[in-house]
Amino acid sequence: MLLAIAGAGQAQTPASSGNDSPPAQTQETQRALRTREFLGLGRQPDPKLAGDGEKIFGPTCGFCHGADGRGAQGPDLLRSSSVLHDDQGELIGPVILNGRPSKGMPAFSSLTEEQIRAIAEFLHMQVELAANRGTYQARNIVTGNARAGEAYFNGEGKCTTCHSVSGDLAHIGSKLSPADLQAAELYPEARSNDFGGVRPPRQVTVTLADGKKLTGSLKHLDDFYVALEDAQGQYHSIAMTKGVKAVVEDKLVFHRQMLDKYTDKQIHDLTAYLVTLK
Repeated sequence: MLLAIAGAGQAQTPASSGNDSPPAQTQETQRALRTREFLGLGRQPDPKLAGDGEKIFGPTCGFCHGADGRGAQGPDLLRSSSVLHDDQGELIGPVILNGRPSKGMPAFSSLTEEQIRAIAEFLHMQVELAANRGTYQARNIVTGNARAGEAYFNGEGKCTTCHSVSGDLAHIGSKLSPADLQAAELYPEARSNDFGGVRPPRQVTVTLADGKKLTGSLKHLDDFYVALEDAQGQYHSIAMTKGVKAVVEDKLVFHRQMLDKYTDKQIHDLTAYLVTLK
């Protein structure tokens, strides 16, 4: 519903599995190559061979391991040591051919060496896409109607209750990319610096067992202690014993509630409008 993510591995010019010179790379694949070098990943998978392997893996192995190898009734193969240490199918192949009867995996002895090699390459590609964040790219998400988004912002969405296009959201369209803007729009807790600068500390009210209340800026809260700094700057650390209650002010509760209410159209219309605030 939110951000369309595509693996650049699907859009890459197929790389040779041999020692041929690499084809011209797009900006996205160059980023992926730099990232894989930084991470110290192994050989770059061959997209064409991996595509062939996907067609075999789905009907043969997908029922137990999921269509992408990330697990279903069977285990997640992307975490398998046999897959991670394999290069050309030398470790994966024997497992496929012989199975693991003690663990409920049948043997697939009818598969050819080429088919096993393709399955191995498909699994290596899935590991690549999971490990190499440089393969991720955001597609164009500005697909909504800006006018409808403005109407929603000022009306049904009740955004003006807390936000202003001339205040905290002034020029927000030139400060954030559309993808980051939409993420901040939906998850402001995780992107607290994106809207209106540094978010002020949350306030907490602690009620002690004798009924006395302390209010201040929340410094720490877990199952055992709550710490706050009151208006006079005094630090209080209070044990969460029986009868002690801590209530944290949540100014983002409305955003969290709206996550279950937004429609796709409202999200994209609102994003399209916020992008225009240059």
